[in-house]
Amino acid sequence: MAPVNIFKHGADEEKAETARLSSFIGAIAIGDLVKSTLGPKGMDKILLGGGKGGSVTVTNDGATILKAIGVDNPAAKVLVDMSKVQDDEVGDGTTSVTVLAAELLREAELLIAKKIHPQTIISGWRKATQAAREALREAAVDHSNDPARFQEDLLNIARTTLSSKLLTHHKDHFSKLAVDAVMRLKGSGNLEAIHIIKKLGGSLTDSYLDEGGSAEGLNVYLWFVFRQIFGSRVRVDSTAKVAEIELAEKEKMKEKVDRILKHGINCFINRQLIYNYPEQLFSQAGVMAIEHADFAGVERLALVTGGEITSTFDHPELVKLGHCKLIEEVMIGEDTLIHFSGVAMGEACTVVLRGATQQILDEAERSLHDALCVLAQTVKEPRTVYGGGCSEMLMAKVVTDLANRTPGKEAVAMESFAKALRMLPTIIADNAGYDSADLVAQLRAAHQENKTTFGLNMSEGSVGNMVDLGITESFQVKRQVLLSASEAAEMILRVDNIIKAAPRKRVPDHHPC
Repeated sequence: MAPVNIFKHGADEEKAETARLSSFIGAIAIGDLVKSTLGPKGMDKILLGGGKGGSVTVTNDGATILKAIGVDNPAAKVLVDMSKVQDDEVGDGTTSVTVLAAELLREAELLIAKKIHPQTIISGWRKATQAAREALREAAVDHSNDPARFQEDLLNIARTTLSSKLLTHHKDHFSKLAVDAVMRLKGSGNLEAIHIIKKLGGSLTDSYLDEGGSAEGLNVYLWFVFRQIFGSRVRVDSTAKVAEIELAEKEKMKEKVDRILKHGINCFINRQLIYNYPEQLFSQAGVMAIEHADFAGVERLALVTGGEITSTFDHPELVKLGHCKLIEEVMIGEDTLIHFSGVAMGEACTVVLRGATQQILDEAERSLHDALCVLAQTVKEPRTVYGGGCSEMLMAKVVTDLANRTPGKEAVAMESFAKALRMLPTIIADNAGYDSADLVAQLRAAHQENKTTFGLNMSEGSVGNMVDLGITESFQVKRQVLLSASEAAEMILRVDNIIKAAPRKRVPDHHPC
């Protein structure tokens, strides 16, 4: 009997082993794509944009790379989305989470080839994840009660985060800059109060943190105000009528300026052009008028000065005015900026990044943003763990011990989970050009001797104590990597059927405009 096709013409279906193999291949390919960027000695990727401009991006940030590539494989899309979530949630660990999920699926592929059922593998993985999470929680250290040690923890976390980025050679400078910026937030975690300005010229070490707000051409309060009728068509029978129209327009402008002045302000910032006559009226009233404020900084200036954006001026008593102590014009490179200092929101600050090329500036901004996100998370969740592959080996040891005590096929799945965790320090060592087999074997032996703070020292290509080296990471980031990777791998492993919908047919348009 011939097989019956229940799908529309053009729909496609992949079943059982074919579907699973397709998922594994897509996810593992994504992991292989980004794994060379992992660790302090990871390599960068050049991303070329389409279109006429052909934008060039040089980066080793996992989320940036995965956002830029178009993927068609469903499992690959799951990993790309997971990386984006990691970036949004904690800001760092985007490469680690993708690589760990890919390594879990690589191990699952081998287990399925041995005829172990996916549900058995998932059951073993869930127990392994729980054990690894408990081990990570027990290994976490909290110094939030000791301000000096917590400050040192934050600096170490910033250095560790930046050590795998473009800013690694200036990590001391930028880690201090990032910690100072985050500590100014006073625990609010509102990163919108930290404004990053990129200016070409100088070197990365010329970058600095400036208290207060800076604005390019300037941020804004008020929307649209003045419109003139010049350029409009007006039929008149004499030039005297034109003069009357101009006079009426001036009167309308004066009336609007008077309404604005009733607010009791001494600085008026407008998003659009302010014509000469209103500017003259403001000047006579002793009010500074700033025109052509940039659109991007509207909310930010209102936020840091404590004011609000308004577009009507009929009720001055309802308008909340912003305050700052000093407004001045400053030069950065060849550009003129307006600088607001002594703003109402004391935590506001501006980071000015300098660099030789636009690509360097863009990557420096991404690197600094990752560090700021991780530090903001650490201020909220002050627990820290040790990096350099230390946490992964610690979790792998606990999972292996659990596997040795577990009867049945679930033990094999647990062992594969531990092997996937051990692949992270292996890849870090490989990317640095060291003998990964030797280093990971040494690290495993050290952890068996209960040297639970030992990890990889990539500066010297040896195993070292992470406490002495100051290689610290956020507990929140590590926990998120573990949970996200195991959940994504489990979801992909459950798939036994991929159904593609039939493409929509193009219907000829019989009603052209």
